[in-house]
Amino acid sequence: MSLFRRPARSGAALLACLLMAAPPAAQAADVDGAALSGAWAIPFAGLLLSIALCPLLLPKVWHHHYGKITAGWALAFLLPFAAVFGLGLAGQGLVHALVAEYLPFIVLLTALYTVAGGIHIRGNFHGSPSFNALLMAIGAVLASFMGTTGASMLMIRPLIRANDHRRHAAHVVVFFIFIVSNAGGSLTPLGDPPLFLGFLKGVDFFWTLGHVFPETLFLIGALLAIFWLVDSWYARREGGQTVDPTPDDRRFAIEGRVNLLLLLVIVALVLMSGTWKPGIAWQVAGVEVGLAQVVRDVALLVVIVASLQLTDRRVHQDNQFNWAPMQEVAKLFAGIFLTITPVLAMLKAGSAGAFAPVIDLVTGPDGQPIPAMYFWASGLLSSFLDNAPTYLVFFNLAGGDPQVLMTTLAPVLAAISAGSVFMGANSYIGNAPNLMVKAIAEDRGLKMPSFFGYMAWSGAVLIPLFIVMTFIWMR
Repeated sequence: MSLFRRPARSGAALLACLLMAAPPAAQAADVDGAALSGAWAIPFAGLLLSIALCPLLLPKVWHHHYGKITAGWALAFLLPFAAVFGLGLAGQGLVHALVAEYLPFIVLLTALYTVAGGIHIRGNFHGSPSFNALLMAIGAVLASFMGTTGASMLMIRPLIRANDHRRHAAHVVVFFIFIVSNAGGSLTPLGDPPLFLGFLKGVDFFWTLGHVFPETLFLIGALLAIFWLVDSWYARREGGQTVDPTPDDRRFAIEGRVNLLLLLVIVALVLMSGTWKPGIAWQVAGVEVGLAQVVRDVALLVVIVASLQLTDRRVHQDNQFNWAPMQEVAKLFAGIFLTITPVLAMLKAGSAGAFAPVIDLVTGPDGQPIPAMYFWASGLLSSFLDNAPTYLVFFNLAGGDPQVLMTTLAPVLAAISAGSVFMGANSYIGNAPNLMVKAIAEDRGLKMPSFFGYMAWSGAVLIPLFIVMTFIWMR
């Protein structure tokens, strides 16, 4: 598993230096977001612009060196931070980003990618508008029970295979990202990381199902209807069906079914880590690592190995399974998780931080929270920041008491939940499955829209729907 074993040499050397200089946990302190200027967000913004522009302007350079470019932006934050705040605090920040956030994230993502990649849905599929919409509807239902990542990895391959005879299929993948990789994960804590964090904070497991279901039904229904119209237009434009380059067996079958059991194991491990409180933890350079997290992540690694060992090689070949999409996500999100650190600290500082104008927008003159502004603020930030910590920022900003938020301030919690999940579809980096689906599609030879090309789709399709939802529900 090379993505776990081969960090950049400069990054490994810097990590070693910072760890040696890091103070004991008792002496370590979190950086005060109020003390940071907006300039500390430049590396994060630079990384986002690199992801957006380099594939357009320098495609060959980006394809071969995106890992080095990402590491460069990470060091552009880490080295000045160490110079200003000291090696100890920088080392603690690095360890926290890696151990507390990145490693659990990437291990879970890799487990879902591996297990879903070991399931091959066989059948004589042909991507008509109605059949494509049906696959997306099934994926949307699955997303709230096996996560947007699991549902995306399971359903994207048969969808691409069903449309490999089409001259225009990129729009199919774009709507798949809207529906399965984002909107479908809004009903349970298993669906998307922000809701799982809310569950850990005390929000009832079925609360979002009871309070965000109408919005979810409207969004998914509207997207499926719009997709059917768009796909029908493309189908008529293409005329008669071309020859299918990869004709499938006419018999429907699910191969690699042992991975269905392993998917259930992953779901159980995620639930276990959120409900089991053994009270045992260790300090790693000032970062607390609980026994439940260790058990979950080690068990997920066992699941990865078990899937690779138990899955017939032919299933992986039929799925054209390889590690390239996972490696791309692993490298890019390593940089994102590190460079986002000061941005989240400034947001947590509230009105005392550099992003005070954003915080002030969500509160009315009477001091009461405004659901519509919480919806848009949490949503737009989740479009470009990691939506899980963004959810927590606004959750705490609204008071942080789950009992109050589930009752008196239920419209506010619903707005935060919906914004964090739904608007992750606004950009490729709004949610990890977006980038994974894009990478898989491109690996299959499909020319996907650029970063800004994708946002043109989301701006034209999603933003009007979000505006309608604001006037109906976010009041």
